[in-house]
Amino acid sequence: MAKQKPIEHVGVVEAIEDDKILVKIVAESACASCAARSACGMSESTDKQIEVHTREAASYAVGERCVVSVERAAGLKAVVLAYCMPLLVMLVVLVACSAAGLSDGVAAVAALGVVAAYYFVVRLLRSKIETNIIFKIKKQ
Repeated sequence: MAKQKPIEHVGVVEAIEDDKILVKIVAESACASCAARSACGMSESTDKQIEVHTREAASYAVGERCVVSVERAAGLKAVVLAYCMPLLVMLVVLVACSAAGLSDGVAAVAALGVVAAYYFVVRLLRSKIETNIIFKIKKQ
């Protein structure tokens, strides 16, 4: 089976610190590449800052264009952690509260509280999670 192509984004080097490079990329929605985006006004793009650890940081310069990439499997893990798991947790708590006979309002507040707690735990475990999602950088 052929290896999947990594997810790549073109960016600009913002800062360099020891073995760490901060790269600014523009994350675009599907609308951003549409020819009719100026007419409908729905296009969306935002700047994101990516932290890339590399031993070759000294060979880059601030303002230099580069390509940042991550393996698709790591991107999938990030999506699962950021979107799928909180949704699943919220639904389980919502159904459990409803099955326990709690009112809809209490069930909703409990579900949202558990999701907030989930994101708090993910924030606490950020350094451990970051070791599994490795960004690579190359000159453009």
